[in-house]
Amino acid sequence: MTDPFRVAMITTTFFRNSHAGALGSRFLYGFPTDDGWVEPRVEVASIYIDQIHEEDVGRQIARDFGVPIYESIRGALTLGGDELAVDAVLLIGEHGDYPRTALGQEMLPRRYFFEQICGTIEEAGRAVPVFSDKHFAYRWDDAQWMYERAKELGVPLWAASALPVSWREPAFEHRLGEPIEQAMSIGFHMLERYGFHALESLQCQVERREGGETGVRSVECLSGEAVWRAADEGRWSRELAAAAMGTMKDGSGGLDVVRAADPYVFLIEYNDGLMGAALMLSEDHVEQFAYAQVRGGAIDAFVFNTASGDGHAIFSYLGLNIEDFFLTGRVPNPVERTYLTTGILEAAMRSRHEGGRRVETPHLDIVYEASAPGCRRPTGERPTGASLEPSPMPRAGETAGAASIAVTRNGTTHGRAGSG
Repeated sequence: MTDPFRVAMITTTFFRNSHAGALGSRFLYGFPTDDGWVEPRVEVASIYIDQIHEEDVGRQIARDFGVPIYESIRGALTLGGDELAVDAVLLIGEHGDYPRTALGQEMLPRRYFFEQICGTIEEAGRAVPVFSDKHFAYRWDDAQWMYERAKELGVPLWAASALPVSWREPAFEHRLGEPIEQAMSIGFHMLERYGFHALESLQCQVERREGGETGVRSVECLSGEAVWRAADEGRWSRELAAAAMGTMKDGSGGLDVVRAADPYVFLIEYNDGLMGAALMLSEDHVEQFAYAQVRGGAIDAFVFNTASGDGHAIFSYLGLNIEDFFLTGRVPNPVERTYLTTGILEAAMRSRHEGGRRVETPHLDIVYEASAPGCRRPTGERPTGASLEPSPMPRAGETAGAASIAVTRNGTTHGRAGSG
């Protein structure tokens, strides 16, 4: 019998619809997918929760599965001992009651958490894989420190969100090595939190263009009437926006300037001359993310289908890719995608704060090649099967019996509704 592969889960907060709840819980309950439930291949050995939410479920879940909660990050990585005692770290620094910077960025403590993780790893002299949810950090200096510190210690590092591994309608992927003439994504507010998703939706396609990723020369964030003036000046394409929105549910009406209250657009100039844009609209206009591009004079467009109900199965596919990464030490896609996107987002937030000023980005001279075949993701266009099952997590105050789950962990069997 082989020893279990042990994972420390480091979280900011852990309530039902938080990222700890939607992603972290997969590593305990299992992964609902279109092809059925997939059992975890790793064992959550410890949990750290920085803030206890008023609707916390993390402590209940930890109790149900017999996972100890530690009061420090070092304690979670050493399992209360003196040395590193886990094989990988799942860092979920999303959600929580944290201040905002003058630029409007959530001061989520991802660099602070990662610094403690790296300190424990350095003490041990043994590198283990670390996954960090979403973008590296709200501040570029922190992101750069994290990227370089991981390289210094030889820590396999991956960071991403679930958007690139969601369902796509139609099921499109830009062919590796083919040119892209223009590209844009559509997203919706909140500007920073969901702006990252819109940029990642863009980047996961444009990085596959002929010549690979060349880095970014400048970024602008325009708002209000300046958004529409930029379109009139040809700085982003209304035709591409209409094509992207046409793939959305109830989006066939295209771009409605009257309904598009409080618009923003991120304008990205790449080093090879490609012009990219991310149009951010209010939720009363769109509630999905979409992408469109010009390739050989033709327009390709698709929508990211992220709605899988109460179960949030989109996080299952991200979780399975994280497991692959933990067990092999190989990133499913270059971490430079997220590193670059982190920098684009910070520059956009800076531009917005400075009234839409063009921000030169020599620090984003980040060159990399997209991987093939890349992450594993659903093959269908929308969730089916177990992906549509309800979440097995308890609600705040519920017992494990009320949640009704069915998994065996640490010798304890829990029942999952509908699993037989």
